[in-house]
Amino acid sequence: MAMIFFVSAEPSAPLPERVSDKAAHLAAYAVLAVLSARAVGGGPPRRLTPTIALAAFAITSGYGAFDELHQMFVPGRCADIADWYADSAGAVVGLGACWAWGIIPRSKV
Repeated sequence: MAMIFFVSAEPSAPLPERVSDKAAHLAAYAVLAVLSARAVGGGPPRRLTPTIALAAFAITSGYGAFDELHQMFVPGRCADIADWYADSAGAVVGLGACWAWGIIPRSKV
């Protein structure tokens, strides 16, 4: 969250030319969703429960909304609902990855 806040406080996003703004939002918030699920679950859960997923989604999507509000006060930036949609989509992607990781059978070595 601190890294996202730091980047959002810059007048323009420091992205390579070929990386779109929406792809960057999706990737950053996918990582935040995975970290939120781990935090809410008390570590890497074996399976992502609906309660953990819902809490992690609320945290991630809520922070995306806060970040867009924050950008309203940064010179050169503006709030964009499409960015928040990309943030929320990133949360779904990250939680989907957590769910997929949880269904992979593990050997007892």
